[in-house]
Amino acid sequence: MNREQKRKMGRQGQLGDGSSRRAAASDIAQGRGPRTSPAQFFEQVREEMRQVGWPTRDQTVNYTSIVAGVLVFMTALIFALSYVFSKFVEFLFQK
Repeated sequence: MNREQKRKMGRQGQLGDGSSRRAAASDIAQGRGPRTSPAQFFEQVREEMRQVGWPTRDQTVNYTSIVAGVLVFMTALIFALSYVFSKFVEFLFQK
């Protein structure tokens, strides 16, 4: 049995190796599964957000300062390169 036949049988629910579970998941993904209420959705979001590993204040300040420093450095680098290349091109086209 090749892969295409397995996929076809899985879509038809004829395979007993877990393909029906995948078919059910695709049904839910396509909007054919049970729907949750808005209240249940927000409760699930709240539960997931509790599991997030949030950074401390010190880490946030540190990461923000690193990003700001790299931003300033890269802006200056791009400006300097642009200035140098523009002067070089002007030099090339002078008579």
